Amino acid sequence: MELELRHLRTVCAIAETGSLTKAAASMRMSQPALTARLKRLEAEIGAPLFVRGARGMIPTPVGDYVLLRARGILHGVAELRGGVARQGRGPAPVIALGGAASSVSLGLADRLTAHLGAEVRLTMADSPLLLRDLVAAGRFDLVATVDYPGYELHPTPELHCVTITREPVAVALAAGDPLARHGSVALADLADRDWAMTPSDGAGWPECFLAACEQHGFRPRVRYTVPGSDTIRELVAAGRAVSACQIACYSDGPVVVRPLIGEPVSMRHLLICPREGRLAGELPTLARLARASYRSYVHDRHTRANQPGR
Repeated sequence: MELELRHLRTVCAIAETGSLTKAAASMRMSQPALTARLKRLEAEIGAPLFVRGARGMIPTPVGDYVLLRARGILHGVAELRGGVARQGRGPAPVIALGGAASSVSLGLADRLTAHLGAEVRLTMADSPLLLRDLVAAGRFDLVATVDYPGYELHPTPELHCVTITREPVAVALAAGDPLARHGSVALADLADRDWAMTPSDGAGWPECFLAACEQHGFRPRVRYTVPGSDTIRELVAAGRAVSACQIACYSDGPVVVRPLIGEPVSMRHLLICPREGRLAGELPTLARLARASYRSYVHDRHTRANQPGR
């Protein structure tokens, strides 16, 4: 058996997902077929590449070596194809970036401009699934998006998915709310409140949050379904509702943000790019830039929240 790119992609998919079932789904093949491919590959190499552990499929020392080489080869192929394409049409002056959360996307756009020396055009969208579909269709070179527990976006044979960070979901309260005096709030203590929430984004929000509320003994009374965060903020400031929000949001005047005890819900920030796209070889660097963007955003928000008069 000759090693082919599909074999290398199989090794990477198993390592990225930690599961034969999830890897098979991402490769769009059945689990028995993927397992058979892995066994043939291990027979060709002469050593097992993975062992099953408490956290799923774990690379063996030989597997780690093959995985490192496989990623390098696949990145090299992506760079080769991208380079050939650029030679044919000339250097591309514009990078198309899609974003779902400003906490990563805004800073990433600036950092990409500095790192790549190209113009970056940022398009924001509320739907993580739409962003994924658009990058898969070639409309974006890269997207910075989010997903939620139980609704995770996974790598596919065409797309890389890299985790940037996980951000706990918090609660926004009116400054005069008795719970605002506490440093953190138990989700169950919000059972008797009216809520303002955004409509479903089709990718798990607010469904994952509503499910967490039910696990804490109540079904939230959503009196306001509002697409815009500005209107939600007005409702919270007026004491008419509470709302779920990013922990990175800062307390400001009539609205305070408090973490939820035990972090019952979180959102994952991630980057998605085509495996054979022009940025695939830059993905480790792009992930580092995205993490720096998020840290800077959180720092700036906390600094503004602690300014005198706020």
